[in-house]
Amino acid sequence: MKQLNQGPRLAEILRLLDERAFWTVSELAQRFEVSEETIRRDARQLEQSGVVQKVHGGLSATSNKIEAPYRIRLRENAAAKQHIARKAAELVSDGMTLLIDSSTSCHWLARNLASTRNLTIVTNSVEIAHEVLGNPGQRLLLAGGQINPIHNAAFGPEAQAFCQRFAPDLTILSMGAVDAERGLLDFDADEAAFKQSLLGQARRIVVLADHSKFTKSGFIQVAAFRDVQDLVTDKEPPAALRQACAEAGTRIHIAEGESNDLPQTGVSLARAGG
Repeated sequence: MKQLNQGPRLAEILRLLDERAFWTVSELAQRFEVSEETIRRDARQLEQSGVVQKVHGGLSATSNKIEAPYRIRLRENAAAKQHIARKAAELVSDGMTLLIDSSTSCHWLARNLASTRNLTIVTNSVEIAHEVLGNPGQRLLLAGGQINPIHNAAFGPEAQAFCQRFAPDLTILSMGAVDAERGLLDFDADEAAFKQSLLGQARRIVVLADHSKFTKSGFIQVAAFRDVQDLVTDKEPPAALRQACAEAGTRIHIAEGESNDLPQTGVSLARAGG
């Protein structure tokens, strides 16, 4: 196999462990044309995610892989997230560069983009990299650093510096809460800091948030509505939130159908909301 940089190699190792539960270090070293010590370093990094365990002479998929925290969250509100992902995919066109975060909503989006060609996808998520790797016509760039085992993603300074090198066409983020007065919020300090670090160089920011986020109270502000060009959700937001988006020029896309997209201007928004 042609030598891969560490990010794509980690994702490919996960794919191989889906095919076969155990691989020796020497087998992987030969497959990737790297040293056995390189594979051991990869193993140490993947082990932090909880989906891989080091065993004598090799790597094994953990028995609780399906019930890892990320996999549990992937099932939560899955139908709503899939609707949102399909709607968000309409904003993506051939040839774009996308920076997408480690959220499960973005995981579903990555699946919906599998057939879109000439994409460059930058992510901090091992799980999303695993989803993207091997898609024809797509280039994958994976941020490195210490892997957070809850999110299976890197949030630290190395990941931030890597992602800040790019000026993507779309920066696509998910939020833990969306509040009319406080803006877009999250619950994890490291994850919030990572998202905040992406705002400055983004050409266009798209936020994915299912309707459950409208009633949650995040305590770390990630962005104001004026920082976000598009909010993609699955149900019409409350009136106060619609008004806040209208005043900031944030366009709301509702996954139930194109006719439900709410325009930017306050006058039209009030009319659309009845």
